[in-house]
Amino acid sequence: MKRLNRVHKDIIVNEQFFKDTLGVGMSYDVDYRQLILLDRKIQLYYINGLVDDMSITHLLRGLVAINDEEVAEAELANIIQNRLVNQQLELVQKMDDVLDQLLNGLVIILIDGVNEAYVVDARQYPGRQPEEPDTERVIRGSRDGFTENIVENTALVRRRVKDVGLRNEIIRIGSRSKTDIAISYIDGVTNPQWIRAIKAKIEKISIDGLVMADKALEEFLVSNHWSPFPFVRYTERPDVAAEHLLQGYVVLTVDTSPSVIILPTTYFDLLEHAEEFRQTPMVGTFMRWIRICAVLVSILLLPLWYLLSTYSALLPKHLDFIGPDEIGNVPLIIQIVIADLGVEFMRMAAVHTPTPLATALGLIAAVLIGEIAVDVGLFVPEVILYVAISAIGTYVTPSYELSVANKFLKYLLLFSIVLFGQSGFIIGITVMFVYLTRLSNFGTPYLWPFIPFQMTAFCRFIFRLPVPYVHTRPSIVRTDNQVKQK
Repeated sequence: MKRLNRVHKDIIVNEQFFKDTLGVGMSYDVDYRQLILLDRKIQLYYINGLVDDMSITHLLRGLVAINDEEVAEAELANIIQNRLVNQQLELVQKMDDVLDQLLNGLVIILIDGVNEAYVVDARQYPGRQPEEPDTERVIRGSRDGFTENIVENTALVRRRVKDVGLRNEIIRIGSRSKTDIAISYIDGVTNPQWIRAIKAKIEKISIDGLVMADKALEEFLVSNHWSPFPFVRYTERPDVAAEHLLQGYVVLTVDTSPSVIILPTTYFDLLEHAEEFRQTPMVGTFMRWIRICAVLVSILLLPLWYLLSTYSALLPKHLDFIGPDEIGNVPLIIQIVIADLGVEFMRMAAVHTPTPLATALGLIAAVLIGEIAVDVGLFVPEVILYVAISAIGTYVTPSYELSVANKFLKYLLLFSIVLFGQSGFIIGITVMFVYLTRLSNFGTPYLWPFIPFQMTAFCRFIFRLPVPYVHTRPSIVRTDNQVKQK
């Protein structure tokens, strides 16, 4: 059948188009209902499972009542429009727009003799209720988190930011998936150049679907595709997203994803956690220092221990207990790599292990693998100790993506020592810093505010300042309105 560009006046033509295009009558989830109102055909189309059944029943009841209460057939279109007492009603003429709205869960109403479609919003997406995200738990604070519903997610942020300047612009990406992406920012606060740059990148995306949601979108936005480091910050907490909006950042919400993307992002942004802002400034600062130490431990502990164990002459006498007395049959570097990879195996296994079996998995790792491996001489006890401490530091890192990327730095330092001996540690540190200083995204240096150094911003990272003392937004957002409070 010839493709329709616009809604046809003849409802039979529209009906055939829907059958040929959407498989009405074949696809069980594409529901269709025809009514006769004042001797004219009326058709309703909707996707079963994406609409509220009670709303559909309410619409049908109101439409059927027209036969009992109205007589003016010529005014049927106006009568129906007045009877559709829904909070959102739109008239659409382009058939492509009609199909997009239908597939997004809206109800389409066609009237014989009218070349417009009535689009009614009665959506009710399947999903779960907002609950606290597992990866960003706090002792004090809200317990709601983002869900897979983009409407709920933007509403959770709007509830916290009741600003007339808050904008949630929708862009639809994917020729087949037609995924909704909300670009959120505060007009008058967020840098307009960033908004235009992000929109331009998103609008250039030409793909059939973004089923992997925000992760697929991220790979279109960042230019350093082969870097292990994350260039966006993910959060599942509405309060974190709202706080970044107020500071001038851009937040991207992708439908079907329980996390949002915050842009731009630096290495130090990824080290912050909501719990620090739910405690007193002194306690929050202490927690941040502990977290920074844990991150440094996850990167530096194993390389330093291997260096001092291999080159014991570097140790002062009061630290000569560091390092194993006997290395055993397996070289020390091989022991470290095997043990560290073993931790990764356990982590990946824990993700796929049913919850009732998680305790048994931990016992297997601790007793059967750990103790027996030491008893048979595969590992020396110190390897298990330092690998475990390094793994704990990895899990303390707030950003999961950053914790995985930091493993690459750890291996860089380890193998630099293997290849270049005592100088390898300095060489690895130098390469690491040079690489990180060269990274940037959306014109934002990755190591800001350390490189380039900005005293005020760096102090705000090192110390969790009391809120009354923070008068300006971060200079990295480069907004015209830098004043946060007077």
